Amino acid sequence: MIYLITLAMLACAAAVWVMGSLLIAVTPKEVALPALDAEAIMLHAGPGQAVAASYLAGEGRGAILLLHGIRADRRQMVQRARFLHQQGYSILLIDLPGQGASTADAVTFGLTEAEGVRAALAELRRRNQGQRIGVIGVSLGAASLVLCRDCGPLDAVVLESMYPTIEEAVVDRLKLRFGAAGGPLSELLLMQLPLRLGISREQLRPIDHIGSLKAPLLIAAGSEDQLTTLPETQRLFQTAAEPKELWLVPGAGHVDLHAFSPEDYERRIGVFMARNLRADPAAKLRKAKASP
Repeated sequence: MIYLITLAMLACAAAVWVMGSLLIAVTPKEVALPALDAEAIMLHAGPGQAVAASYLAGEGRGAILLLHGIRADRRQMVQRARFLHQQGYSILLIDLPGQGASTADAVTFGLTEAEGVRAALAELRRRNQGQRIGVIGVSLGAASLVLCRDCGPLDAVVLESMYPTIEEAVVDRLKLRFGAAGGPLSELLLMQLPLRLGISREQLRPIDHIGSLKAPLLIAAGSEDQLTTLPETQRLFQTAAEPKELWLVPGAGHVDLHAFSPEDYERRIGVFMARNLRADPAAKLRKAKASP
């Protein structure tokens, strides 16, 4: 009996190890955006990290960086890019390191992906000097922004479906798939972080850094999301600094919120970006009158 139990435990551990291999695996692929007449860019984000990007020049009304979710690429953000570009914003879409056509050694759930965000923001600022900068991040993209150190000030941030801690992200997903067994299995996965990636779970806690954004913030999530649950989203919102607002999309799970409710999304996000990115015409007039 003990022999059979030992074999079962070894088989379970092996399965979880394979699962961990799949979660951090990098599989580069070509990414084309035929729907957008965008300039192709390749950015350097550190050793072994080349970031593939697409850029749309705007009309001087501000600039927005778009960051997709895990196991996705720039194509996930095309519809957002289209409606925001129509409103006059410059748009930069990137494949996060280790996703799409961007290179990396492994997926790190936002930690080293943040280096790609840093490089993208530097490029966006260089191309749009003097303009206000906004970011929309989805899931992994949101975590990558919040975990980004020395990324500079921002003027508007939208975080969609972002996990608060890596522990909760893993437990939520495994419990959804394996039920009560998901808890113990999650610990076996989390133990692999330092072994495989040389990082700790303490480094993957966006909730510890969200209060440092110091930018107008909109947190969006599906009301029925089981991968980032409602209590988790509410904790993120409570921890964030003002000014902030929360949008719970009725009936949505852990899905593309723009695709789920495009009209509401474009209205809410459009108003939020316009309020925070577009220069105040009255302020411009006052500045012009004050000039000698």
